[in-house]
Amino acid sequence: MRIGFGRHLAWTLAVCALACLAACSVRQAKRVPVEDRMASASAAPTAQAAVPAATGAPDIPVRPGYYAVKPGDTLIRVALETGQNWRDLARWNALDNPNLIEVGQLLRVLPPEAPAATGAAVAQVLPQVPVVGTALGPQRGASAAVSAGVAPPAAAPASAPRPVPAQAVAIEDEIDWVWPARGHLLGGFDEVKNKGLDIAGSAGDTVVAAAGGKVVYAGSSLRGYGNLIILKHSSSFLSAYAHNQTLLVKEDQTVQKGQKIAEMGSSDADRVKLHFELRRLGKPVDPSKYLPQR
Repeated sequence: MRIGFGRHLAWTLAVCALACLAACSVRQAKRVPVEDRMASASAAPTAQAAVPAATGAPDIPVRPGYYAVKPGDTLIRVALETGQNWRDLARWNALDNPNLIEVGQLLRVLPPEAPAATGAAVAQVLPQVPVVGTALGPQRGASAAVSAGVAPPAAAPASAPRPVPAQAVAIEDEIDWVWPARGHLLGGFDEVKNKGLDIAGSAGDTVVAAAGGKVVYAGSSLRGYGNLIILKHSSSFLSAYAHNQTLLVKEDQTVQKGQKIAEMGSSDADRVKLHFELRRLGKPVDPSKYLPQR
């Protein structure tokens, strides 16, 4: 009986040991996939983080004579910022539809034969006023080109420019200016807050051309400017007249210094006033340094 009992005890202990080993092996087998998933999860962010770097939009260098379109730009805005006629920009860039410009697109902003001395016109000036394309229409795919990482087609290289003597540029600065309105100043030029002069007046007061030139824009497609007129006086200078009640000239019309071009108003403004800007090579300059004292 004792021998039989001993064998039975040994058999029982053996069975228990095998059961323990099996349980351990099951637990270890169940833990393996958990460890693999954790390793995969920790590796996933690294792979995802590398995607933007691989597919992000490339930095597009801006060559002299070209302008990289920014969010919110319209062709009229680009023309104002570079001192050009938007119709010229459309022609130089073979734009059948001037509405279709995209963020990152390189636009030629100087004519092919333009001299190097006017290259300052393409300095990248950030828009100070948001723009809507009401006159030219909304921008299509303004961010699609960048988000997709697709580089716009490169424009044709500019021909070799010929330098222009500084004296020739200085002569263009010698324009005989007059005040565009008779009211007192509400606000002076400030490079950060105000890109021109704000002149007080009453609705319907006369607004005149500050110098002779050609109307390159007459409309209301630049938010913050209301009914706006832009005159081109030379290859260096533009003048802008904003917030008008009535526009009395049309695009491509030639005007004389002191000619009535608009009536003062409050379009897109908090009060009746004329906002007057001078831009030299696309950059806003202080009009009070060019206008006669009064």
